[in-house]
Amino acid sequence: MLARNLHPSKNLWRCSTGVASRRLLSCSRQLSSTTKAGRLHTPTLSARSVNSQLSHIAPSTVFISQKRFYADKVIKVPQMAESITEGTLKQWTKQVGEFVKQDDEVATIETDKIDVPVNAPVSGIIKEVFAQEEDTVAVGADLFRLELTDKAPEGAEKPKPAEEQPATSPAPAPEATPAPTKPTPAPASPAPSASPATPTPTPQPSSDASTVGSGLAANRGVRHVKMSRMRLRIAERLKESQNAAASLTTFNEIDMTNLMNLRKEYKDQVLKKHGVKLGFMSGFVKAATYALKEVPEVNACIEGDQIVYHDYADISVAVATPKGLVTPVLRNAEQLSFVGVEQAINDLSTRARDNKLTIEDMTGGTFTISNGGVFGSLYGTPIINLPQSAILGMHAIKERPVVVNGKIEIRPMMYIALTYDHRLIDGREAVTFLVKIKEAVEDPRRLLLDV
Repeated sequence: MLARNLHPSKNLWRCSTGVASRRLLSCSRQLSSTTKAGRLHTPTLSARSVNSQLSHIAPSTVFISQKRFYADKVIKVPQMAESITEGTLKQWTKQVGEFVKQDDEVATIETDKIDVPVNAPVSGIIKEVFAQEEDTVAVGADLFRLELTDKAPEGAEKPKPAEEQPATSPAPAPEATPAPTKPTPAPASPAPSASPATPTPTPQPSSDASTVGSGLAANRGVRHVKMSRMRLRIAERLKESQNAAASLTTFNEIDMTNLMNLRKEYKDQVLKKHGVKLGFMSGFVKAATYALKEVPEVNACIEGDQIVYHDYADISVAVATPKGLVTPVLRNAEQLSFVGVEQAINDLSTRARDNKLTIEDMTGGTFTISNGGVFGSLYGTPIINLPQSAILGMHAIKERPVVVNGKIEIRPMMYIALTYDHRLIDGREAVTFLVKIKEAVEDPRRLLLDV
């Protein structure tokens, strides 16, 4: 029946004439006036009364179409971590008016630990944004509004070629008209300009000095760049570590001959079978887990007036990223093989450089390894990663003359450093720990025999 399809909240009628539109509107109002709590009470307003209103309209002038009414959804700033209550909106990946599919990345929020992507929970069109780039946004605040729809609007991408065509077509037009007219007077104008060109040869000898002076002036420029949240947090934690811990560093050196021979002999087979390169980090991680078992104080931390000992080894590996140093964690590294360690480190490093790390990837470490040798560092003292109590620093491998069995030989040597919190770890434990690492790296068979 026609009356059944005239409920204003369900369908939209379109008419080609104003008269038909007014008659349909009056009929719709009559239907609405008889509605209470969403139900029709008066059966007298039936199809007969509606058809009487429509009888004055020619059938050819009435076109009925149905439109689906889409609701809007306001997307809020997502929960990022327990300790994070706000962040900086760094980038809008999508703009107002663009269609996004479910799980498409819409924006990126920078926190003091990681960059958090904000994805669309449903498909729709972005109708409004409630924050601009570089604004501080709090967790739970309104971020943007979506008009829910499953299909992108047809004309969404049509304006782009339209803007490019007029931009290119009028540009050559004005240049083409003056071009033939002005080259003729041009030779007359350079003639007078040639006369002032004569005094210019006199300062030409000092032209080199002027270029040098201009270069020096350019090099004296000053730029002010706002520190990112991550850099601010790194600076805060490093200073906190220096202020809180009684830091002390002890050193040793390692003959890398045996570990390098092991890597050289098996790296191709490991790459072929497991698809990962065999590096030196796996040897040092396994040596560290071995030493942590022997000296459990290094794997402990201070909480208030208590010492917390860990029966597992979650090794934090320092990774340099464009935004700063991050320390993703290898969980239960003591249970991983050499190849398993390399696979885990490769995965974490890739995600760190692609800004895909999560908060869970960087929390809960019990001991940290930092490899400054990849940048050529020969010697250094790393800073403790609180609340941990120690950190191992690796350095570059350099050939040096050493005494082996009473003879001087050239060996690939590496300096290693252990910075530890003297409030918890005594010198004896620190030196013993570093010697254990030295012994395990210089003779990897110890790791297999557990001796």
